[in-house]
Amino acid sequence: MTRLDDVPAEVLDDLRAAGLDPKHVWDVVARALAEDLPDPRADDPTSSSTIPLDARGEAVFAAREPGVVAGLGVAAVAFAAVGADATITGRLPDGARVAKGDVVMRVQGLTQRMLVAERTALNLACHLSGIATATARWVDALEGSPTRVLDTRKTLPGLRTLQKYAVRCGGGVNHRSSLQDMAMVKDNHVVAAGGVLPALEAIRGRHPGLPVEVEVTTLDQLEELLALPEPPERVLLDNMGDDLMAEAVRRTAGRVPLEASGGITLERAARIGATGVDFVSVGALTHSVVVLDIGMDLLPAPTPAEVLP
Repeated sequence: MTRLDDVPAEVLDDLRAAGLDPKHVWDVVARALAEDLPDPRADDPTSSSTIPLDARGEAVFAAREPGVVAGLGVAAVAFAAVGADATITGRLPDGARVAKGDVVMRVQGLTQRMLVAERTALNLACHLSGIATATARWVDALEGSPTRVLDTRKTLPGLRTLQKYAVRCGGGVNHRSSLQDMAMVKDNHVVAAGGVLPALEAIRGRHPGLPVEVEVTTLDQLEELLALPEPPERVLLDNMGDDLMAEAVRRTAGRVPLEASGGITLERAARIGATGVDFVSVGALTHSVVVLDIGMDLLPAPTPAEVLP
């Protein structure tokens, strides 16, 4: 492993421009590489036995299916971390839509080290691209409506920041990233506090100024919140049917942003958008997404006849 300081400045600048902390990305990549090389004193026996240490090559990352790419800058960190002395060219911007066969990035460097980083780079890029692709499907399905798709905290431990970044690449909107960003009163809190209003009052008394979202399952609960002099900053409509959500929108009349959640599927997207809710939160964007298939293929070395004098 090299050091974060050894990562090319342009790669670090790209991460910062994307709103990512290079140190966090480095830590994620380092943990992933440690799974492949648990003994830091040893190397990959396959690559080190079959490829000369100083051999250099070029590999292409290509999409094997259509989708939206994300995490290519994260993949670039993996090559720097293993000391591949890599030059990255032709990298598409995260959020770009690609067709099957499109080359999304080229990597030139020490072949042996590139192959050490291959799986880590692909695991991260394919996973994050899968999230961006799934999010883009929701964005497309909601087009023409006022509804925006939100992620949730149903993320893989340690990968929340990157997964939420991938949601943004797909055109989605981030919900709270931690419990401390926004208070969210759900059914268990209501039971523990003795009701929706006592829970809301307790939060505002202890944390004035903190945004609060309250979950409701009925229109009566919604009306109770709307009757307050200061309603919560957002209301979550939990497991409501389309007609009930439309009525909730009508009654709220824009006073409070409404978020649909629970029982949400892509097939319902257009109908949910037609209700006029402001947001729809989809846990499946991060907790059970299918990767976008991206492959890394090493180009064959040129034959003597192909080498220019």
